[in-house]
Amino acid sequence: MIQRHAASRLHYDFRLEMEGVLKSWAVPKGPSLDPKDKRLAMMVEDHPYDYKDFEGNIPEGNYGAGQVEIWDSGTYEPLEENSKLSDEKELLKELHAGSLKFILHGKKLKGEFALVKMKNSEDNAWLLIKHKDEFAESPYNAEENTAAKSLVTKFLEEKKARKQAKRSHNFF
Repeated sequence: MIQRHAASRLHYDFRLEMEGVLKSWAVPKGPSLDPKDKRLAMMVEDHPYDYKDFEGNIPEGNYGAGQVEIWDSGTYEPLEENSKLSDEKELLKELHAGSLKFILHGKKLKGEFALVKMKNSEDNAWLLIKHKDEFAESPYNAEENTAAKSLVTKFLEEKKARKQAKRSHNFF
């Protein structure tokens, strides 16, 4: 699940259930569907599993004060299909190795992602990266899709205009 958290600075709390708790990362810019984006994800303390449904305001003076809303939710599974380990053990092994690869089945985020621990930096600094798959989006793809849609729209409009011209009669 992902919570949009308007604390002292707006960020997104990315949470994966493992070992009965929510392993958590604060993602300042939020997740991206563009594989070219590598989003900083700072690992924070585990949160209780019950926190998955929390939406509301954390009062001033408390840690994390600010508005929290659920931005996305769903399920996930390890990307590795041929592991002899259970899904959770595979994910924990990858987490401890600093390279976690998984498939999200959310309402907004779908497809393959990775959380990769940054080397030679703070212990809790990771990158959240979207893999190239059918759910990936990028500005290039968006422009390409828009151009393709524009051509189709133009063709259909011209076809409609020709059809109307054939049916219409001039009058003086």
